Amino acid sequence: MNQAFTADLESRLQQLRADNVYKQLNYLDSPQAARVIMEGRGEVLILSSNNYLGLCSEPAVVEAGIDGLRQFGAGTGSVRFICGTFTIHRELEDALARFVGTAASMSYVSAWNANEGLTATIVEEGDFVCSDALNHASIIDSVRLAKSITKCTTAVYRHGDLDDLRSKLASARSAKRRVVWSDGVFSMEGSIAPLPDLVQICREHNAILVVDDSHGTGVLGRTGRGTAEHFGILGEVDVITSTLGKAIGGAAGGFVAGSAALCDYLTQRSRPQLFSNALPPTVASSALASVRFIEQHPERVQKLRENARYFREQIIEAGFKPLAGETPIVPIIVGETSAAIQMSDLLLKEGVFVTGFGFPVVAQGEARVRCQVSAAHSTADLDEAVAAFKRVGMKLRLI
Repeated sequence: MNQAFTADLESRLQQLRADNVYKQLNYLDSPQAARVIMEGRGEVLILSSNNYLGLCSEPAVVEAGIDGLRQFGAGTGSVRFICGTFTIHRELEDALARFVGTAASMSYVSAWNANEGLTATIVEEGDFVCSDALNHASIIDSVRLAKSITKCTTAVYRHGDLDDLRSKLASARSAKRRVVWSDGVFSMEGSIAPLPDLVQICREHNAILVVDDSHGTGVLGRTGRGTAEHFGILGEVDVITSTLGKAIGGAAGGFVAGSAALCDYLTQRSRPQLFSNALPPTVASSALASVRFIEQHPERVQKLRENARYFREQIIEAGFKPLAGETPIVPIIVGETSAAIQMSDLLLKEGVFVTGFGFPVVAQGEARVRCQVSAAHSTADLDEAVAAFKRVGMKLRLI
């Protein structure tokens, strides 16, 4: 063992503790739900989960996973083209494509892999990729990887600045192919991308629009089909990537959805697809059950929308000033990273688990406690959370 290496890491960890920005893991001993059993604390109210529709513990979703485990076994044994593709993967991909309004989809073991595997596969030297400044880290790394591998040209446009995007696309008019990347819902802000404008700009500049809708799928739109449905333009986005690890059951996995030709090409050339085992069949089974559940129960999406609106109204009435928005993500800015972590710690002592985020996840001075509302929450749950926020907020002199 390299002692110097270990000592250096220990020193860095100690500095994180000294700066009050060290992240402490909390262990759960029950399914992810509105309330969980946390080791050493008992029952805790969850306000920091991506379990937007409460499907992590939905009986039909859990049973589908168990059935998939029994029918297909624990794992795939190798990559899909080497040892065979299970029929459950085909069923899931057909259902996902139908759900998000595309011709086809391709599943990956994570949404990160889906994003990472897309950009470098579809661009080459002479192409241009432009990304929103507040895009998720997986998009940022995907673009960086593509630039390193293919020597394509890349740029970042100011967050939501459509004129800046137009300018950068115009400056790349000689590029063979232009790709624009944007989140559908920006996870740290809770804001929604101006999707109709992005579609129009990409058409004007003959660019390909790719949208990561991980926080929109199952959340936005009348029936939960995502940001495109929210704006009434389902089927008009060139490529959608998303996750199975949030509203769609919350287990793991991600996907790329687009044309049949795109998904076939990813099968042939996408390195995470070619060199990684497929999604575990039990996860594919539970994800398929989640999609079917959302299609059959649009009222669950409406419940989420009502809960998000209620919590936002109540937290504002309590004296806090969350970032404006209409999604279940309700960020409360507190300033420094240490303040966000302190607030999170105090809330946990009050029985509410909500995470504080700071640099480098968000910009310096913009640390926040990010609340995430679920359809699984009752009005009483949300009232209890607001009451805890009021007690902590007064203690920290935030309200």
